[in-house]
Amino acid sequence: MTQDDIALQAPRDPRDASRSRPGETAEVLSDAQAHEIATEAESVVSEIATVVEGKDEVARIAVLVLLAGGHLLIEDIPGVGKTMLAKSRAASLGAQRHRIQFTPDLLPGDVTGASVFNQATSEFEFRRGAVFTQILLADEINRASPKTQSALLEAMEERQVTVDGTTYPLAEPFMVVATSNPVEMEGTYRLPEAQRDRFLAQTTMGYPVPSAEARMLATQTGPVPEGDHDVIDAVITRTSPERIAAHISLVRSVHASPVILDYAVRLAQATRSHPQVTLGASPRAAVHLVRAAKAKAALSARTFATPQDIADVIMPVWRHRMHLTPQALSRGATAEELVEQVLAGTSQT
Repeated sequence: MTQDDIALQAPRDPRDASRSRPGETAEVLSDAQAHEIATEAESVVSEIATVVEGKDEVARIAVLVLLAGGHLLIEDIPGVGKTMLAKSRAASLGAQRHRIQFTPDLLPGDVTGASVFNQATSEFEFRRGAVFTQILLADEINRASPKTQSALLEAMEERQVTVDGTTYPLAEPFMVVATSNPVEMEGTYRLPEAQRDRFLAQTTMGYPVPSAEARMLATQTGPVPEGDHDVIDAVITRTSPERIAAHISLVRSVHASPVILDYAVRLAQATRSHPQVTLGASPRAAVHLVRAAKAKAALSARTFATPQDIADVIMPVWRHRMHLTPQALSRGATAEELVEQVLAGTSQT
């Protein structure tokens, strides 16, 4: 059986969809819907590229994570455009966005909100924090204490916030884009494992190529159009939050055959039994891998996921979750090498 045969084990009509296996959605993504998602996503990527020069692949990963219903961690050195990427992506979606500058003195209530006593009514009132938005930019998240970082755990996993025993739902879509500086250790805290595991993918920006950097300099040092405050104001809205929320729901209906799901499970098991790993891929990591593969298929205007989709997205989805043994680290091994070994050593069928 070829890879195409495996991928094409998709329901052919609604009656087949109604008999889907437990855990699979009964809705079937149509070719027209897949094409619409791919076209709209590409327009968003192109708009981001007008601000963040030469980083189309990073912009595409950011859109993929959004369609997969996940959160993105961007780890890189200062000044390469991490914050600009997050802001331009939110602007191109027309989504409400808030930014939190994480600092050592930031409190959990600054993120989630807190109950404040109103002297006029003699009652406590809930004042919403910055997390009540659609795109939340958590800038330099590793500068805040683990206690403050943990304020995002419930929001990232369950799309809700609980304060003083009352649960408040968050808007749809909701996505956290966190930036982290890996080279400056003073005044920073390592992200807890529970926090890192909630990010569907991790990526880096890297330095732009010289031609792209020259265009960036011309754009960001040139005159700003009248009425705009910075280059982000010139970003054109390419879609709407309502359409994105609908697309996220449709991506869940991309077909993943039992063979695809088995492949993801075997990859996860391979990381857990690898001799150089102390902590492999969690069940949540396997869920994120399949969701990302479905989003990758939708971005390619396909209604089904293939083993190649799994292979294409596994690096950004699993790289930040791998924990190597001290012996492996002392030999200079990296998480990227480990994921590549697991991928090469696990058959797709």
